[in-house]
Amino acid sequence: MTLGTSGASTPPDAWVPVAALAQPGEAPLSTRAFGTDLVVWQEGDALHALVDRCPHRGARLSLGHPVPGGLQCAYHGWTFAGDGRCLRVPAQPDFVPPEGHGVRAWQARGRHGLVWVRPGGTDDRGPPALDALPERRVLTGPFTVATSAPRVVENFLDIAHFEFVHPGTLGSPGQPPVADYSVAFQPDGRPGIESVRVWQPRAMASATAGGWVDYRYEVLGPYSALLAKRPVDGTNGDAYALFVLPVEETLSRVWFLQATTDTQTPTATLQAFQSAVFEQDRPVIESQQPARLPLDRSAERHCPADRLANAYRDWLRATNVRYGTCDSDQPPARSYSINGPTE
Repeated sequence: MTLGTSGASTPPDAWVPVAALAQPGEAPLSTRAFGTDLVVWQEGDALHALVDRCPHRGARLSLGHPVPGGLQCAYHGWTFAGDGRCLRVPAQPDFVPPEGHGVRAWQARGRHGLVWVRPGGTDDRGPPALDALPERRVLTGPFTVATSAPRVVENFLDIAHFEFVHPGTLGSPGQPPVADYSVAFQPDGRPGIESVRVWQPRAMASATAGGWVDYRYEVLGPYSALLAKRPVDGTNGDAYALFVLPVEETLSRVWFLQATTDTQTPTATLQAFQSAVFEQDRPVIESQQPARLPLDRSAERHCPADRLANAYRDWLRATNVRYGTCDSDQPPARSYSINGPTE
């Protein structure tokens, strides 16, 4: 068996975060997604994203500055609209730039305190929505991680590592084994778990004692997922959204958005707890080989506790998401329909 590792995959038709919403401001922001350099800027309430290369002489557009109606290149002043059209060539005021003088535009939108981009097309749904969650939202990150975005997502969906990677908080040595659970599927095929119970010494920053916690997972998109945690003792629970930017095939930027009913714990304390948990994950996920997530079941070994992770891999395969993954020439271990796995 040979895992495919050569060549970059085509970016999927997916929204991904690139920066905190406050960052673009009046100055253009240089960023990178799916191996492509981008420039993002804000004009009024509208966000715009273009490939960060002027078609005239290849200078970075992020060195330029916004002007009414567009972005002006710092080299010769060529001006581009948010949809990528070249509006003006100062050296030749009467010249009408043809379509080929434009720049490729990406969709851009703000949500959850982040700037999101999408490679192309139109998508009125926008970035993942987080409905019916507590109103207090705390954003933590970004963390730059030397692995693929799907590896980060799969780690977030994994319950069996708590005892070994997060002792004293999400797990402890000798804790009860992972409870049996079933994978549930959204109408569009996205996998998750409706409920699985785990014992945790300190489930969240505000916890003062250990206890049983009901977990609910939902994959929101190729590079995002949601976890809702509710202690069985009836105390208020929290929800945590994971948003991952695939900077490159094996380089990611990660944010966590906590939706919490906790109105007392300072924001810095909540962020410090989440940061400490993720820094425990970092050395493990950066050590995984291959860094790109294998979609072929025969590439790694599995146990029943991996049901959700395997369903996530199957869903990526079924929806033809290949960026950040690798495969082999072997057929999948079992067939898969968009409504779930079939034996």
